[in-house]
Formats: sequence, structure tokens, C-alpha cells
Amino acid sequence: MRYFIALSYNGKNYHGWQIQPDVISVQEKLNVALSTIFQKEILVVGAGRTDTGVHASEMYAHFDIERELSENFAFKLNAILPSDIVVQKVFLVADDKHARFDAVSRSYEYKIWLGRNPFLLDFSWQIHSQEPDITLMNTAAKLLLEYTNFQTFSKVKTDVYTYNCNVTAAYWKQEGNALTFYITANRFLRNMVRAIVGTLLDVGFGKITIQDFKEIIESKSRGNAGLSVPAKGLFLTHIKY
Repeated sequence: MRYFIALSYNGKNYHGWQIQPDVISVQEKLNVALSTIFQKEILVVGAGRTDTGVHASEMYAHFDIERELSENFAFKLNAILPSDIVVQKVFLVADDKHARFDAVSRSYEYKIWLGRNPFLLDFSWQIHSQEPDITLMNTAAKLLLEYTNFQTFSKVKTDVYTYNCNVTAAYWKQEGNALTFYITANRFLRNMVRAIVGTLLDVGFGKITIQDFKEIIESKSRGNAGLSVPAKGLFLTHIKY
């Protein structure tokens, strides 16, 4: 029987979602918790990967078990998991349902606070200098929907079969001092969102023009793009099936 787990996590203390040697990951914590409950090795498969320090308000994973689970299983799982990982629900799906391969799209938000706020230090990048031009950044963001190859914004040493992604939404919204970038695509490359945000901010601060932004995308060179903004402002917010 196959079950899906819907969860969220504060990524501050984790080296991303995926298990890696000698570091702590969210996937490892889930595996350990499930294996403890069932007294045998259980391995979960996630809907995707988040990098070190990145948060998730909505993440899915699946695992297989031979017996039906009780309605309060999520409660049991949360009792074992650390407090910065929370399971919302665990539910039965078809045996061939796959958390990663059946996902149609993924959405991220990048949160910036214009000014200083001690209560948001772990969940936003705080900019204390000038305010970026949101109109210019939204004009540049719309261009992302015209391209499919995003090698420019990919981490250089990464093993992928293609740099193509279908971006279906990309825009900024500002509410007071809170500035948020929203982006949705069928898939994302490593470091892609953070590199896009850094480059769009270069547009907003007048360091590059809209035309420069187009040429940066078309160059397919990470060296031409902007900085990779801090991970703490990035959230995986929605996965569509």
C-alpha cells in the first residue's frame, strides 16, 4: 500500500531535503521516524529537492507499507519528528502514484523585508539600503515565461539531463515592507530561483537593464547572472498533482 505524506518544515537546521552523507536532512528525519514506528527500514520519496536552509510550507513524499494505517498516524509521526518538521496528513493513494514524477508543477516564494525586523531574520532576506523598482522587476520577470532554457540560473556543477523548464508564472508583489517573488514551473534547477531573484534585483536597483536581463538568459552562462540570494528567504509553497 502506498501512502502520501503532506508536510512542512523550517529548513534552517537542515542541509536540504535529500539525504547526504555526514549531514542532517529532512528526508533522513522522516525515514528514521517511520522506521522507528514500523520497526523496519522505511524510505520515503520526496516530490523534489530543496537546498540547504530552504523552507517548505507544502511538501509531499510517499512510502510503501503492507498494512492500513490508523487515522491518527500523522499524530504518531509528529510525536517522533523534531518540532521543525510537521506532518499535516498521511493518506492512502494508488500504488502507482509517485510523489515526484506525478507532480505537474511546483511553486516557490522568495520573501524580502525592506528594512530591519528581528522576528523575520530566519524567514526573509532583509534589505536595508534603497528600495528596488518593483515595476521594472515585474517587466523583467514576465520575460521568464518566454524562455525554456534556464542554464544561466543553474548551479554550475550539477548533474541534470536538461536545463529546460516551463515557467508558467513569475511576478513580484509588495505589501508594506514585505516584498515577495512568486514563481511556478513544472520543474526547477538547483539554485534557479535564488539566482533569478538576485538577477531581478539587479534590474530593480538599476545595475542592469531589461535588455541586459534578456541577454543574460540567452547567454546560458551562470557567470553573467546575479548573486544567489540567501536561502532563508525561499519557500516551497505548493505542489500540484
